[in-house]
Amino acid sequence: MKNYIELINKNLDKFLEIKYPPEIFEAMKYTVMLPGKRLRPVFCLESCRLAGGDITNAIPTACAIEMLHAQSLIHDDLPCMDNDDFRRGKPSNHKVFGEANAVLAGDALISFAPQIIIENTKNVSNEAILKVLHEYFIAAGCFGIIAGQVADIKAEKFNYKTFDNPENELNFIHKNKTAALFKLALKSGAILGNAGDKFLCDILDFADSYGMAFQIYDDIIDEISTFNSLGKTTGKDKEEGKLTFVTLYGLNDAKCKLNCQIKRARDIIGKYNSEIFNSAIDKLEEGIKH
Repeated sequence: MKNYIELINKNLDKFLEIKYPPEIFEAMKYTVMLPGKRLRPVFCLESCRLAGGDITNAIPTACAIEMLHAQSLIHDDLPCMDNDDFRRGKPSNHKVFGEANAVLAGDALISFAPQIIIENTKNVSNEAILKVLHEYFIAAGCFGIIAGQVADIKAEKFNYKTFDNPENELNFIHKNKTAALFKLALKSGAILGNAGDKFLCDILDFADSYGMAFQIYDDIIDEISTFNSLGKTTGKDKEEGKLTFVTLYGLNDAKCKLNCQIKRARDIIGKYNSEIFNSAIDKLEEGIKH
């Protein structure tokens, strides 16, 4: 995990060289390079390795996925969205660079990320690169994280308790807002590793379970954690009446649902003997025990 993170950070720093006008590149780089677990790009590299590929071929895509993730955080923190002043213990992008530059930095990252894939992916067929780009644009757009964000805003604005089926709405939000990027990372890595159909099927099932587990965990942590341990404002979900696993089911049932998704994720990925994936699952379990 540490070696993967160092490799990703080194390449992110290289790809995000400050150019003119510096204001936009500095804003882009600020959020991308904030200290973080780099789970999505790490998952991309590990998926490529397990499929039998050379992780070097997946580095540009892994970095592009982290840029897309950073874009979603920049826009998510804006006053017109979740209105958060902090991210990973540091001021949010719009607090440092202003709202206009934060919006533009997010927009720039969406388009710059696939440019990185196209210009820097070597020793991979054009067909495979096209497949990766297709997955990227699905995850980045109205069938991925944007769909999830719109549904999330709707649930907050119109009081989810009035919905005919709030459970379906919640699953839609989390599948698109969170699981979509894990699916992108894992499927892209598998494509770049020239994976067979069986591995591709398993890795997509794992993406669904782990992505859902990760979001349930995030919902729980917002309820039980502190700013010092999390690096962002906590307790906002409950205060604002957001639709989450905790607000819909309660804390104990949310933990049960998390454990079910964790078990399913372990069962799917267990046959591949990945220390990276097992460690990521362990951290979700450990995080709610304290």
